[in-house]
Amino acid sequence: MPFTWFVALRYLRAAKGQTALILAAVAVGVAVVVFLSALIEGLQVSLVQKTLGSQAHVTLQVPRRVPRVLVEATPERVIARAVQPTTQRIESIDRWPAVVADLEQVGGVTAVSPRIVGAGIALSAQTQAPIFIQGVDPQRFLAIVDVGSKLIAGRFDVVGGVALGSTLAENLDVGVGDQLHLTTSEGTEDQVIVTGVFTLGNAGADKTWLITSLRHAQSLFRLPGGATAIELKVTDVFDAERAARALQDRTGLEAESWMALNAALLAGLSAQSGSKWIIQFFVIVAVALGIASVLAVSVVQKSREIGILRAVGTPARRVLQVFLIQGGVLGFTGAVLGSGLGAGLAKLFEGAVRGPDGAPQFPVVLNFPLFAGAIVLATGVGLLAAALPARRAARIDPAQAIRNG
Repeated sequence: MPFTWFVALRYLRAAKGQTALILAAVAVGVAVVVFLSALIEGLQVSLVQKTLGSQAHVTLQVPRRVPRVLVEATPERVIARAVQPTTQRIESIDRWPAVVADLEQVGGVTAVSPRIVGAGIALSAQTQAPIFIQGVDPQRFLAIVDVGSKLIAGRFDVVGGVALGSTLAENLDVGVGDQLHLTTSEGTEDQVIVTGVFTLGNAGADKTWLITSLRHAQSLFRLPGGATAIELKVTDVFDAERAARALQDRTGLEAESWMALNAALLAGLSAQSGSKWIIQFFVIVAVALGIASVLAVSVVQKSREIGILRAVGTPARRVLQVFLIQGGVLGFTGAVLGSGLGAGLAKLFEGAVRGPDGAPQFPVVLNFPLFAGAIVLATGVGLLAAALPARRAARIDPAQAIRNG
């Protein structure tokens, strides 16, 4: 064993009480960091997954119509006017199959699905309810929104029937095999059979969505061969806004990302991340002060021994290394113990608090980057905290230390 390591470990063993206390302090600090990071990241992942469970990452559609101003104002003439929004009617995307084929070749796009969305009324034998009719290509749509895994009754067969949100089915008092009468905003009527009931976890979708085939929706909204929107899924969900702008420039269609639609959610996630970093900062400061104070006391206690080491020819840099090693060992060992403690607490908390369906209400995310980051951070903090006591030890005058020690 190298001389500096031998001396550093001997000093730590000689002050077992101090070493145990500082290891406990570092372990608790790292456990807090691991626990909070796992909990906050788990909540963020869960919220994003629930949000994207019922919507595409990017949606392309025909640009909204805007009123055309007939008379323009000039520096000599001021015109007062009230501009009313024009009535928006359902319009198909021009040559949408070619657009879909082109989008499938774009890097970072993992799924593309055409869709028709329109309003209507569903009438059962008992009651009626407003609905949003979703006309989809079943295979392509499942790559965007995995309704198949969210079915609570029946099957996802929108060619031979329709699938309803669970709340909508409850409001209409219908189930699999029952018939519905549909009336669309275009005045078209039809009879359909319920083949599946789903729960997406989104109150709006579960209450209003009726999913049918693209061909059926084309007939209902009098759009032969048409599609009103193209939905996409991208590799990086948090890069969706940039992807939306690029796709808008590429296609000339109006693009809207899930990030723009859920700005409040993203603001909340950002605030959560900010609070996590603030907590970590104060924990790191506490750990650093603890290690620095223990090593500063150790320098005072061991000043005579340090003086003897210097007197027998030990270079100042080796004395410096002795205390840096102590700081690094305290930080690393405390981080390993704290990572295990934090992971255990996180899993215990996850299992203790569950929802009515048995799923964890506070899921946690534990992964290698989290543990590696905590260990590297604590070790680095230990080395930095040891720097000042180490410099002080390296500058001790041997003669004065032996005489006064």
